[in-house]
Amino acid sequence: MAGSARRSEGLVALAAALVCSLAGPWACADEAAIRRNLPARMPSLAHIDGVRPSAMPGLWEVRIGTEILYSDADGSFVLEGALIDTRRQVDLTEERETALKAFDYDALPMRDAVTWSRGSGARHLVVFADPNCAYCRKFEKLLNDVPNVTVHTFLIPILGEDSVTKAHAIWCAPPSQRGQIWRHWMVDGVAPPAAPDCDTAALDRNLSLQQRHGIVGTPSLVFRDGERVSGVMSLTALESKFASLSQRR
Repeated sequence: MAGSARRSEGLVALAAALVCSLAGPWACADEAAIRRNLPARMPSLAHIDGVRPSAMPGLWEVRIGTEILYSDADGSFVLEGALIDTRRQVDLTEERETALKAFDYDALPMRDAVTWSRGSGARHLVVFADPNCAYCRKFEKLLNDVPNVTVHTFLIPILGEDSVTKAHAIWCAPPSQRGQIWRHWMVDGVAPPAAPDCDTAALDRNLSLQQRHGIVGTPSLVFRDGERVSGVMSLTALESKFASLSQRR
């Protein structure tokens, strides 16, 4: 899903470049004006990552990370909210933001995750979690009843200094022990033992990955088809999802 979203965005960019080359520089004047005027007039606005025409004539999409705003042709007016296609009954803003937040599962840097498995480990799941997140702990306990699973946990210590301390202790343990230490803490309440300092750049990369995909809460789950689920899934829902993924093979 994420790959197709990027291909669509690439086609839009290619089409825009073709228009510029055929129609002359004036065809791209709106994008340049928006990029120039919005930051000047709205200094608190985060970095603009993309500008392109929206589905509505005269309205431009302004992308900031995974969030979408809309502007007129020169950045004099800005709209924040949903753009609805009434013919298709589709929230275009939600559709676009969902595509931007989607994951390419196979491209995830699993080397930066704490991994553990049970049984055959045939069913894979990615979890973004904070060591002090109560809902993450609830989900880890639920996983006790899930057979034949491999779980890749990306530690994102976002709930304070103690989360950072615990994440460092877990990550700096020997790689073969990280999954066990993580589970002992989240399921049994056994605090991670002190570990010598180590390279924790992986945790920084995890935080960047979290921000890039607009993850604002934990746990956040990612399945092999790129679908993302925020919060704790029930055991029934989780098994149903795994079953649907199995049927697609």
